[in-house]
Amino acid sequence: MGNRLSKIYTKTGDDGSTGLGDGTRVSKDSARVSAYGTVDEANSAIGLILACDIPDDVREILVSVQHHMFDLGGELCIPGHSAIFDEDITHLENTLDKFNADLPALKDFILPGGGMAAAHCHLARTITRRAERETVTLSHHDAVRPEAIRYLNRLSDLLFVLARVLARASGHGEVLWNHQRRKG
Repeated sequence: MGNRLSKIYTKTGDDGSTGLGDGTRVSKDSARVSAYGTVDEANSAIGLILACDIPDDVREILVSVQHHMFDLGGELCIPGHSAIFDEDITHLENTLDKFNADLPALKDFILPGGGMAAAHCHLARTITRRAERETVTLSHHDAVRPEAIRYLNRLSDLLFVLARVLARASGHGEVLWNHQRRKG
């Protein structure tokens, strides 16, 4: 185990810089900090889902995802570090397929909602999409392993499916977009 933080504030970031995992100092608004910061934000949003009353199988996958998201944040924080692998992405795909198999085919767009857990899941999905976009932006300036981007892409898909599952499990049901509400 690495060093433990005994003091939370160091004052080293007061100049608008922060230290990466390899010791390099960069601006707090750098593409790298934005990418791993948004991964952390998405992980926190997943924590909101876990704070809700949810089925055990959904809880189990989301706890696993939180660990992988922490790994991914580390990968993005330490240039050249590898923490997300093809098998992690395959696991997301298999999980997505399992949960999606019992859902009816989509015929309409779904609005974020469907109960507290589903709404939090939609929020986590949109933050994960932003993390993906910011990681792609980072990849235009710096080396980013394709596994990182693929993981975020699959995770947002999984969160969409889990939001559908949670909306149904809560009894609220999915909120469908009414595209015919406006006439004329």
